[in-house]
Amino acid sequence: MTHKPIRAVVVGGTGYTGAELVRLARSHPSLELTTIVGNTTAGEPIDKVLPSLQGVMSGDVQPFDPDAIAQDADVAFCALPHAASAEAVSALRQRGVPVLDLSADFRFYDLAVYEAWYGKHPVPELLNAAVYGLVELHREEIRGADLIAVPGCYPTASTLALAPLIERGLIKHEGIVVDAKSGVSGAGRALSSATHFPEVGEGVRAYKAGAHRHGPEIEQELARLAGAPVRVTFVPHLVPMSRGILATCYAQPSSASATAEACTLAARALYEGSPSVHVLEVGEHPDTLWVRGSNRVHVAYTQDPSSGTIVAMSAIDNLVKGASGQAIQCLNVRFGLDEGAGLGATAQWP
Repeated sequence: MTHKPIRAVVVGGTGYTGAELVRLARSHPSLELTTIVGNTTAGEPIDKVLPSLQGVMSGDVQPFDPDAIAQDADVAFCALPHAASAEAVSALRQRGVPVLDLSADFRFYDLAVYEAWYGKHPVPELLNAAVYGLVELHREEIRGADLIAVPGCYPTASTLALAPLIERGLIKHEGIVVDAKSGVSGAGRALSSATHFPEVGEGVRAYKAGAHRHGPEIEQELARLAGAPVRVTFVPHLVPMSRGILATCYAQPSSASATAEACTLAARALYEGSPSVHVLEVGEHPDTLWVRGSNRVHVAYTQDPSSGTIVAMSAIDNLVKGASGQAIQCLNVRFGLDEGAGLGATAQWP
């Protein structure tokens, strides 16, 4: 039996995450990409704004028109900056369009926490309608959601590494440190001296240490699993590569039985059946190159024999599992498709 394709539109489709959504949507067996919507690029040829689509996709980038989108799409991906995304999402939801939002606008359960880090929320009344889009932890809620808040790259990598340990009570809730390193594409397509090639090409730097917006998002998800507050010191770093996130997390064991082997077994139990998460053997170390271009997550655990510290590690591609692939995975669950549909590509290695 042949099913009609799911018609999809990408709002904000000319940035890096939007472009990745377009790439993944075009190769998805059940999706039909109907429109690419831009803002400053509206009216320009798609294959000029996204040169990777030359000879592949024609037509112009469209302006944002929620009525037209509601008529032409069964679902919308929204890849706009925070605040701007909230207003677009609100307009689409008012017209009954299910939305997968890649901004931070609907990821927080607590309005006060959002506004402490991002400023006043344009449509706070929608917060309670959103489901956090980390499939491995919210699969059942996503099935019935019409507004899915797709998490970003740092929270995805960090949370997936630590979640099994928190769920099983293997680590203490205080004193957790997340040391995460990201490729430059995580900063987006807009020009900035901070991400200019001569500024980043030969160095590695920490930034916003202990003051990054993704820290409270990681704490929120871990606290939900713990049933109690969890405290995380989050320190991101910029490294001279285009793609990838490597999160190395340090935590104190809750008891003598909390070994690297126990952590590995806990992760394999939590992620059993996942088409995306692969748990490495004890002592193996994830590498961003092993997951580049894929929706894969590699997690691994070891323990410092001197201090007893548990080291939880994960590697993802920040533009795929850390953004656009994650959104596709959420769509698959929401529309009753195979969770890994359109996401089966292996990493681009080497």
